[in-house]
Amino acid sequence: MTPPLNIIMIYARDMQRTAAFYMKFFGFESTGVVTEGLIELKATNGGANIFIHQAAKSVKLGHAGLKLVFAVEDIEGFKREYAKGGLEFGTTHQANGYAFANAKDPDKNSVCISSRPFRKNISGKM
Repeated sequence: MTPPLNIIMIYARDMQRTAAFYMKFFGFESTGVVTEGLIELKATNGGANIFIHQAAKSVKLGHAGLKLVFAVEDIEGFKREYAKGGLEFGTTHQANGYAFANAKDPDKNSVCISSRPFRKNISGKM
């Protein structure tokens, strides 16, 4: 049996600010209460949950080899909508039948929106 990805742990300087970022821009739900040292963010769409953990002062945030990629069908529409709330993405890049754009969360962790899950294969089907 192959276990599914269930939780992504993010280390943050300001746990509440980071939790608010993922709730505001990516629809996660949470009470915002720190329980057992974590703020639990629940995915509303069946994806993996996120746990926000207080980062030690020695942790270099934003330098890890990690990028959170969110499936978004309309990249430009998403960028326009969320720019109104302060989330700025970089240039939209075109790849093999899909597009993506990158941003950073409050702790400088890489965040990406990608239409890759919605791309059509060679036969024209998704």
